[in-house]
Amino acid sequence: MFIGIDHGTTAMRFSTGKEEFKISREEARQFSAGDLGRLSPLDDIEGIAVCYSMGDGISAITDIRKVQNRGVVSREGAGKHIGGGTRVYDEIRASGLPAVVIPGLHRGSPTDPRFKAYSHQASPEKIGILYEVSRDLGEDIVVCDASSNTVTLLSTGGRITGAFDACIFAPGTRHGALDVDAIRRIDRGDSTANDSFLRAGVNYTMPPEQRVETMAMFAAMECAAMLLINPGAKVALAGSMAPAIAPGVETLLSREVAVYDEWCAARGLAGIARDVFSGATEVLGLAVER
Repeated sequence: MFIGIDHGTTAMRFSTGKEEFKISREEARQFSAGDLGRLSPLDDIEGIAVCYSMGDGISAITDIRKVQNRGVVSREGAGKHIGGGTRVYDEIRASGLPAVVIPGLHRGSPTDPRFKAYSHQASPEKIGILYEVSRDLGEDIVVCDASSNTVTLLSTGGRITGAFDACIFAPGTRHGALDVDAIRRIDRGDSTANDSFLRAGVNYTMPPEQRVETMAMFAAMECAAMLLINPGAKVALAGSMAPAIAPGVETLLSREVAVYDEWCAARGLAGIARDVFSGATEVLGLAVER
């Protein structure tokens, strides 16, 4: 039995690919490794794939016991810090269960060098989404994960080409890029950069009747940008907003898009765990270090 753990913005999701459960990140502060018994007897667990924060301290899929500082450069930066993800990571590491840590995408990643104009491209759970979608749609895909934030990834020939991170381009419901007004507030000392990022989504910047179509437009723009690099790629949407924005994205791109649910990342991570603990030395172009 293999388990994937998605460290999402609002919840932690656990999946074997068939069985699954989720807890809020606040509830995750009480997590213990024994809670995995909801999915499988602990003795039957053959491998786990774990995500933590931005994953910018590692560039390969790495045995959890070899990872320093939970695989991050720093906990400071863009995002909400609650403590649930830290608890889950530390419990898995201390349990002795076989586990690997999934990296994020950043300047140390084997992506197209042009994406390295920015320090960060995507957090680790997005790798799980890309993996799950690739099993259905093949090796050339654009995947846009639209929820609290929006992140879009591209795979070419089964290898990750690159991604647009949440603080770069399209807004989500809560988070987004810092515009001129945000920069002015930060310079005046009225807000921190992180607080501005956490309130740059359409729920804060757009009237309710325009939020879905705004997210659809920007998500479609990110997908269209990726299609410039790989015009033949298929397009998929994931995340809590995927069903709502799908009609608008299809209209703007003039093509069908596949829609995935909130469990896509955790299921994909379970698949990555299965591959890694079955002997894979590479997943989506990311090296495996065990």
